[in-house]
Formats: sequence, structure tokens, C-alpha cells
Amino acid sequence: MDIKIVIVEDNCILRENLELMLGGEPGFTVVASFMSAEDALAELPTLSYNFLLVDVGLPGMSGIELVARLKADRPDLDILVHTVFDNRDTVFSALKAGASGYILKGSTPRELVEGIQGLAAGGAPMSPKIARAVIREFQYDSVSEHFLLTSREKEILKGMEQGYTYKELGDKLSISPHTIHSHIKNIYEKLHAKNRKDALTKARKKGII
Repeated sequence: MDIKIVIVEDNCILRENLELMLGGEPGFTVVASFMSAEDALAELPTLSYNFLLVDVGLPGMSGIELVARLKADRPDLDILVHTVFDNRDTVFSALKAGASGYILKGSTPRELVEGIQGLAAGGAPMSPKIARAVIREFQYDSVSEHFLLTSREKEILKGMEQGYTYKELGDKLSISPHTIHSHIKNIYEKLHAKNRKDALTKARKKGII
């Protein structure tokens, strides 16, 4: 498969080095390179390409917005972010926008080449630091969701699911309706729920009940 690459990078020296390096790699063709998202958007409709290598810290429109726009038109486009930014918000914004890989600048030329090959072959290449952050995020989400509600709050939520009134729940759990009300208020706040139905829906989605 011929990987036809478009590069969007505002650092002139790095952009030229990427063109030379990737252009000399078997199976790679550098179709064009641009220093801004705006320049890329103006020319891309006239080009035949199947791979985008993009920085996120571009002048004007960000690389993340460029990724989102291109992915909306071409869901099958392979997009690899190549940047210095390793903070959580930038990483997840880029991935949610449609990037399928995230390689940090400072990686070796071989790591970048293998990242492009891996993504084109259906993988999701990431620098080790980024992969670790992604894994940590999923682990944290899983743990935090599990312990989001106390055992008493889960009991009350299950009672709500079964249709018990405040008084019936209080009798069942040997606590006052006022205490039940306080627990339900906490449940709503923790789940960001507006009402009983919303709380039950969100709790089911999170696997709490």
C-alpha cells in the first residue's frame, strides 16, 4: 500500500526534515506539506492523499480542529498527531476529534516511520508516555465509577429502582425519611442527575446498579 502523506507543521526546519525523511522511505509519498491548518484546508480538496501527519500547536486554527473537520468529511482518513504536547486535555481532545495515533516530538525517526506504518496497517500507535496516560485514564474511570456511591446510597438507589417511596425506604432500612432525602440529594449530585429517572438511567450506564 502506498501511504500518501500530507504534513501540517508550522516549524519550517522540522517540516523540511520530515519531507526529506518520509519522502525517502519505501512505500511513502509526501504529497504536500503546509504550515497552517488554513493553508491545508484550502488545498487538500485538490490532492490525492490517505494519511495526515499533523501538529496540534499551529498558528490560527489548531491541529485538533483541523483533525475534526477532515475526519467529518473523510472518516477513513488515517491521522497521526506529532507534537510536543503531552497534557491530558490535548491528548484526549485530539483522539476524540479523530486522530488514531499520537507520537511525541523527540521520538526517533524510526519510531515515527513505524508509527505511520502501524497506523496505516490498522493500529493505533502512541508514544509510551501517551499510551500510559490513556490506560491510566480508563483505569481511573473504572475505579472512580465503582466507588462513586457509598453502599448505603447504592441500597437506596436500588430501592428507588424498585419503586419504593421515601417512607417505605426509611422503614426498610430503619432510617428516617429525612435521612433518605439527604442520601437521594447526594446521589443526584454525584450522578449529575436532574431527577429519579435521570439518576437511575445514569447509574445503569455506569454499571452501579
